[in-house]
Amino acid sequence: MLPSASRMRRGDEFAEAIRRGRRAGRPSLVVHFRLGEGDLPPLVGFVVSKAVGGAVVRNQVKRRLRHLMRARIHLLPRGSLLVVRANPPAASASSEHLAADLDVALTRLLRRP
Repeated sequence: MLPSASRMRRGDEFAEAIRRGRRAGRPSLVVHFRLGEGDLPPLVGFVVSKAVGGAVVRNQVKRRLRHLMRARIHLLPRGSLLVVRANPPAASASSEHLAADLDVALTRLLRRP
């Protein structure tokens, strides 16, 4: 699981990342990234809508995404906001496929000026 200090919980943090951040899309997920200031740890939030599936499926997708982000959180600059939004294909995607999509999206966002 992600460290508690790195979990995004407040709605205004989600809105800030989605509305003012950059976006990279893949078939199974969309990643919103907002570079922040300060020396706080990066915050990561997850959005999995009912379009992905029922409650059990949504929770499984969230758990898999949290696990994948735990290994990648060190790539994010301090003070940044990241929102990972799952698309319906994420429900049937393998963990390897989700990891590949997440890696491509993060690479795109982190290499941009």
